[in-house]
Amino acid sequence: MANINNNFSKLAAGYLFPEIARRTNSFLQEHPDVELMKLGIGNTTEALSKTLVEAMKDKLDQLSNRETYTGYGDEQGDTQLRVALKDYYKNYGVELDATEFFVSDGAKADAANIQELFSKDSIVAFQDPAYPVYVDSNVVAGRTEGYDKEKQGYSNFVYLPCTEENNFVPEIPQSKVDLIYLCSPNNPTGAVMTHQELKAFVDYANENKAVIIFDSAYSEYIIDPSLPRSIYEVEGAKSCAIEINSFSKNAGFTGVRLGWTIVPKELVCQNSEPGVINSMWNRRQCTFFNGASNIAQAGGLSALSGSGLEECKELVSYYMGNAKIIKEGLESVNIVCYGGVNSPYIWAKTPNNMTSWEFFDYLLRECHVVITPGSGFGPSGENFIRVSSYGHRENVEKAIESIKENFKNVN
Repeated sequence: MANINNNFSKLAAGYLFPEIARRTNSFLQEHPDVELMKLGIGNTTEALSKTLVEAMKDKLDQLSNRETYTGYGDEQGDTQLRVALKDYYKNYGVELDATEFFVSDGAKADAANIQELFSKDSIVAFQDPAYPVYVDSNVVAGRTEGYDKEKQGYSNFVYLPCTEENNFVPEIPQSKVDLIYLCSPNNPTGAVMTHQELKAFVDYANENKAVIIFDSAYSEYIIDPSLPRSIYEVEGAKSCAIEINSFSKNAGFTGVRLGWTIVPKELVCQNSEPGVINSMWNRRQCTFFNGASNIAQAGGLSALSGSGLEECKELVSYYMGNAKIIKEGLESVNIVCYGGVNSPYIWAKTPNNMTSWEFFDYLLRECHVVITPGSGFGPSGENFIRVSSYGHRENVEKAIESIKENFKNVN
């Protein structure tokens, strides 16, 4: 007799973004003539750059010719791309081997799947607030008994609060944990950890044989040269950290789908020697994954060098221009804002102690603007909203003008 995985039933409420869609669609059904302006989900909007498109077109032409056609590629990723990624990290002074890179169809899947490498009884710590995939994947894996409404979090999980008081940078766990999820620049708060702050976590992980899962998907948005873009810029990180990254937000590949995960051969945990975790992830990918699209990988290779790299930087600059408009606009109506400088996200405080969902509904109803409630990212996200800079410039400007004109009713 087949039984379902009951861990799915432990997931609290609906997934954040479907709930946003549900409320948005309900509003539109009641107000069909209203034009909504979306500053919510972090989905890129601008066209792919010319160089990247040409590279993918060239690959398509090769696939249309019997003499140059290719089918399955290496599950770990195209060799040229893995070498290019290795060289890309040299820009940060980081030396890695190409065999430590595993190309995937995006960071989200890797962030969810990477926990499969570790035992079910692992104690997991999360930045709070955090990207929901980190938490939900560990719920489905069976590492919690369920959601505790009183504590507004899952039992057995360790939450590392990121608040105004600590500049949205978590402190190291006060007890022993096995896995630690960190994201810098952080989604949703926009905070970026310094070398010193990351070093504290690296030292903790090495001392406790813990593993850090480090999401650096927004690293290209860091403009301050003193801030680390990779955890491997920190001494000792190779023995305790896995890094996940993506082409989604710097190259506009949210729909093309391409990312990578780095599993250093030096990496160890409580019961493994160097090389074991790297081999396990290699086996996992070879067994459960047939490799990223060869068309997407051609685009990724182009994004890492020459004109492609410059065009990607221009795309990032465009979205950061949006972030500046959003932050300045919200601050002009006395909304307290964080982030938006080395990150595409603005973390804004709700006025008059409104809950995140109350302010979501207010902005939807009065300003016709869709944002993301902070509470959907964890208990420490309450009384905040995340505003995304991903959008056409004219739409971003229109949304901010609407807030400026209509927000006075809540002041």
